[in-house]
Amino acid sequence: MRIYVNGSLAYDRIMTFPGRFQDHILPDKLHILNVCFLVDGLDEKFGGTAGNIAYSLRLLDADPLIIGSAGKDFDGYAQWLRGMSLSLRGIRTIETEFTAGAYITTDKADNQITGFNPGAMRQPSRFDWNSVPPDDALAIVSPGNVQDMTEYPSVLKTLKIPYLFDPGQQTTALSPDQLLGSISGAAMLICNDYEFELIQNVTGKDKAGLLDLCGAIIVTLGEKGSVIHAKNREIPIPAAKAAKVADPTGAGDAFRAGLLKGLAEGREIQDAALMGSTCASFCVERHGTQEHAFTAEEFWARHKQNFGV
Repeated sequence: MRIYVNGSLAYDRIMTFPGRFQDHILPDKLHILNVCFLVDGLDEKFGGTAGNIAYSLRLLDADPLIIGSAGKDFDGYAQWLRGMSLSLRGIRTIETEFTAGAYITTDKADNQITGFNPGAMRQPSRFDWNSVPPDDALAIVSPGNVQDMTEYPSVLKTLKIPYLFDPGQQTTALSPDQLLGSISGAAMLICNDYEFELIQNVTGKDKAGLLDLCGAIIVTLGEKGSVIHAKNREIPIPAAKAAKVADPTGAGDAFRAGLLKGLAEGREIQDAALMGSTCASFCVERHGTQEHAFTAEEFWARHKQNFGV
């Protein structure tokens, strides 16, 4: 079964400021704020939800298709994806825009100032789902272009292609009706605990009401693992132990990759979620969202060590 991953593609441009922001901001001059922070260089990483999920799926020996929009500066990222033997067929290039980019500056007290340019992500990816065989496909609609996030679920339902819906940081960009329309008919809603509360507040639906719309809900809880909410039952999923924790960024996308791989193999949702936990444990060991690596032997050895299966 092929996995189709819709979402964002982005460059994460990470900078470190060797001082403290607060030492350069005058509280009584906030109304005319004008500051410049001299940083210790810049580190560019590949990111975006679709790129991150597809990367970990490739480590799991899956052949996902990325569906998203990229800009005129995408060549370096495209070369990276080709090096992973990932197809670019589902990526639309917008020659008048830059690829989405996050510009993150962190000071020595771990305070962060982030600017995000959506760039090409403003444009829909315009993927033709009619070319996808519905009995051999599983899709995820993750944070990215809002038009994709609202239109693709409707198309997938019409074509009877099962999909997971993951609104993520775009939750507030969607109206209540858009959220409900995309959740309704999904095989699964997946989000973190903060987003789950936000979704309930925005839609006016409690957990039971949301479960009436979709097959199941998975709520990720960071280092505490995750929980599967299904009708009349809850299944806690523990986190897998990492060798070290360097950076939790991207762990949620790695979890989704393991989950999707398990579901595509026909595993029960609980077993698939445990695969997600194992995949996430490798991601947190490295700085960056596409910096981790593992072999099949390493993956299953850790999986067995943590979960006995």
